[in-house]
Amino acid sequence: MSTLRPVLATSAAVFRDGRVLLARRGQRPSLGLWTLPGGRVEPGETLAVAAAREVMEEVGVSCAILGVAGAVDVIQRAEDGTLGAHFVVVSHAARWVGGEPQTGPEAAEIGWFAPGALPPDTTPGLGSIVAAAHLLAIADRTPEADS
Repeated sequence: MSTLRPVLATSAAVFRDGRVLLARRGQRPSLGLWTLPGGRVEPGETLAVAAAREVMEEVGVSCAILGVAGAVDVIQRAEDGTLGAHFVVVSHAARWVGGEPQTGPEAAEIGWFAPGALPPDTTPGLGSIVAAAHLLAIADRTPEADS
């Protein structure tokens, strides 16, 4: 029996002018894939606070969290089937507040994408999360959350 436990992580689909901010992972897990900025929840943090913090740390953007868009399990196994890691990522919808996204160690490349035109090389389940987050962003009805 494995001693590994699921790790709680969070991310945010940040919308600005109807487009969502994605980062191409510069580190493992998911090296080279486009995904939402995010990371581990620290003890004592709420999911929303952790999501906003991770977006700022990873890409230098401040955002207002609108709500939970969904959750994804990221389960990694070795070739022999043994469990390597298990992350439970709770993803949020967010509205861009300020800052221009910057690359860094975790985000090798960044881009703003139309929700219906995401790049092909994304993390599993990203399309569904972005679609759900887009609905929350539309409901926010601010100028930054385009319909």
